[in-house]
Order: sequence, then C-alpha cells, then structure tokens
Amino acid sequence: MDEAETDSEAVARLRATAHPVRLRILSLLTAEAMSAAEVARALGITHANASYHLRLLHDIGELVVESEEKIRGGVAKRYRHDATRELFVRGSGVDDRVAYARANAVEVERRLIDTAKGSGTSSDLETWVPVEDWHRVLDLLHEASHLLHTAARPAGSPETIHVSFTSNAFTMSGGLTGEAVRWMPTKETTR
Repeated sequence: MDEAETDSEAVARLRATAHPVRLRILSLLTAEAMSAAEVARALGITHANASYHLRLLHDIGELVVESEEKIRGGVAKRYRHDATRELFVRGSGVDDRVAYARANAVEVERRLIDTAKGSGTSSDLETWVPVEDWHRVLDLLHEASHLLHTAARPAGSPETIHVSFTSNAFTMSGGLTGEAVRWMPTKETTR
C-alpha cells in the first residue's frame, strides 16, 4: 500500500469516527460484542440507525464481526471494537481533526452530565517541552489507553466502575520538526 492510499484510508477512518453516536458505539463495543439490536437498546436509538452506524464502522475497519447467529430467518452479526490492534496514526488534514474533536467534545459533554462522585482528573495545557519528555508523555498516554481498552467489561459487570477517558495530545507548529519529533509507542506500551 502506498503513502497516498494510507493517507486516504486514515482520512476515511477519521471522518467515519467523527460522530458522537459512532464514538459511543466504539466505546460500547470495546467491552463486549453486540448485535445491532443490542446496540440500539443500549443507546436508545432505532435498530436501523444502529445498523447504519455499525456497517459504516465495520466498512472502515474499526469493527470486526466476532460471531453470527441465526435469528427469525435472518443472521445477526455481533460486532466488537478491537482497540488493542496495531496503532492507527491519523495523518489527515486539520478540518478532519477538528470534526473529530467536535464529535469528541459532544461525547465528553454527555459523559460529564452523568458524572458521579469519585476520583478523576482533568488537564489542559499548551506549552513547550523537550522532545524526550514529550515522547514519554505519549508513551504513558498510550499505555493508559491500552490498559483501559483491554480491561473494559460489559456494562454493569460486577466489581466494575463506569469511567470516561478522553485523551488528546499532539505536536503543534512552531517547534522542532522532522523525524526527531515523530513518535511511535515503545514496545512496553504496546503489549
């Protein structure tokens, strides 16, 4: 696959996930495989709407079909989001990333309304740091995300708490450029 195909695929995946309902579906299907009917019930949307979003996410490679079962003369596919797969680097334009950020903001707002008493953290910062520290921060964020996706359980599972985790970290213009600032997760954070 050449670089243009990779960039085109990255843009398509980013655009497809830049929707609040699809972000909720990805979160929901990280913990367990579900059919369109189950997704519709869990999110309070129509079966047709759930099916549409599931097909779109499946077509761009965000979901895998974990199983199929015959139901009333048809076949119900059970989808799962595998967030532990190979790291996906989003190489899209600013407009696409802004659309994704807006969809994320809507989803975070929905989650904040459902906040319970308990521990948490929030941070916002625009600053200049040494490249080595930046790479370490990205490794830690990637490790935290990977840990949470791996530990995800079906909604309401015993001995679990309902949490929200959103992370945005990116290099801004005006500093060092080139290979020195590119980042890929270390082997420890991709286990």
